[in-house]
Amino acid sequence: MVSGIELAVWRKQALAEAIAAEISPGEVDWLLRSLSHLEPLSLRLELFQTQSDIILFRPWQEIQQLWKRRVVERVPLQYLVGELTWRNLTLHVAPGVLIPRPETELLIDLVLNSGVADGKGNWADLGTGSGAIALGLAEVLPNATIHAVDCSADALEIAASNGKRYAFGDRIHFYQGSWFEPLQHLRGRLAGVVSNPPYIPTSLIPQLQPEVRDREPHLALDGGYDGFDCIRTLIDTAPEYLQPGGLWAIEMMAGQADCVQTWLAESGNYTNIQIHRDLAGIERFAIAVLPKVDAFI
Repeated sequence: MVSGIELAVWRKQALAEAIAAEISPGEVDWLLRSLSHLEPLSLRLELFQTQSDIILFRPWQEIQQLWKRRVVERVPLQYLVGELTWRNLTLHVAPGVLIPRPETELLIDLVLNSGVADGKGNWADLGTGSGAIALGLAEVLPNATIHAVDCSADALEIAASNGKRYAFGDRIHFYQGSWFEPLQHLRGRLAGVVSNPPYIPTSLIPQLQPEVRDREPHLALDGGYDGFDCIRTLIDTAPEYLQPGGLWAIEMMAGQADCVQTWLAESGNYTNIQIHRDLAGIERFAIAVLPKVDAFI
């Protein structure tokens, strides 16, 4: 426990440290909310100062040390705390998996609102990482089976542990391998393929924030020379695995939408190609549909 006055003094100092280190000051309150019952309004208005004892989920000294590591060592808070909230899911994360971003949550909504997803069939989450997309799909597609693939054994261990947290986790199957390789038995049978693949050009990796560049796995970031290596693989290979009418959906980085849209169209394998923006207005997602057989008649 800690007194409200003591916490207020530390919080003021931590906010100043965040600004000096060019870290979002909001991370201070995120840390406190994650490790206590403090509400955002109480923190913003500093109402907690009147409390004599604030119950913490970890020792006060440990929380202060976590913040010190955040500022000095540039370790992401999500790794330090060990979990985060994504959509309405609580996910365990650790070094070895990409930290799920808030914008990726919209990918699940796009699938749900695509008109293709009827909640049934086999769906693939390729490059599952922490399992966030797989769990998100399992939650909104209650009668679907999700096949989550990652080439990293460390990532799959974390993804599987996240799956065990939820009742719908038994509908998710985990495979170690590269993209579609472990899913040979599902050729032509996938109702949808969803992925947040590595898409950052190799040359840009050194320019990323130190929290990302030095802490998150490059395997989940590096998209090759131009950033499109994995996306091209997904465009070229997915038609072998999707069933007629199946959905193809990915996340990408700013500036990639035109190329992705062009390649999807030029492949001749997709219809209803769409680009969608995230909440910041960035063209972040591409979706397309494998035509049904009668579409060619």
